[in-house]
Amino acid sequence: MTEDQARQAIIDLARSMTGHGINHGSAGNVSMRWHRGGGDGFLVTPSALPYDQCALDDIVWMSIVAPDPAAVAPPPGSLRMPAEPVIDGRRRPSSEWRFHHDLYAHRSDAQAIVHTHAPHCAALACLPRIQRDGIPAFHYMVALAGGHDIRCAPYATFGTQALSDNVLAAMTDRRACLMAHHGMLAIGASLDAALALAIELEWLARTYAQTLQLGGPALLSAQEMDRVLEKFSSYRP
Repeated sequence: MTEDQARQAIIDLARSMTGHGINHGSAGNVSMRWHRGGGDGFLVTPSALPYDQCALDDIVWMSIVAPDPAAVAPPPGSLRMPAEPVIDGRRRPSSEWRFHHDLYAHRSDAQAIVHTHAPHCAALACLPRIQRDGIPAFHYMVALAGGHDIRCAPYATFGTQALSDNVLAAMTDRRACLMAHHGMLAIGASLDAALALAIELEWLARTYAQTLQLGGPALLSAQEMDRVLEKFSSYRP
């Protein structure tokens, strides 16, 4: 794949999110890890530009700066950077570039990231019980997110380092999470894998919300979820 092909793949995926029912307008953002020469970096959608207006040159490349382990009193999971990343593009990168950057810097398994304002994920993420406990093991497919539950990252203002820190912590040992009063996020080994997980997460959020309206679901045991996680490990993309 050439860089132009990668840029087009990001645009195509971003445009498809509305049809999949997981996004609307210019909300959300999409990125893909992309090396240039010896430099680690990623391609990300631009800020505030509707996806149907995006051209190849609107996608922004950013370098990935290694975290500074000597950062002064960083919060748990924080990846304080010793320098700002290099930005190469005619537009500003997504306002949420920080959590894209920090996930790539921290997670070698993250090759693509999809962040959306999926309606059922966003609705659940406004509830105190979800912010506290996440989505529990009401269905075995919860394990696709990487654990026994789907966590919800605490709220912080969009585009801030505080939000990135919260997302990074919620994503510990996970491949997807909700974001309080905001939306959701999924990572994958490819753009297609990240999108598939994002679509699954919105289905789970919708189904869980329906079970709450019916009185609340029974939950699977920790032992069963361990078995499911083991089975998923052999065929997950």
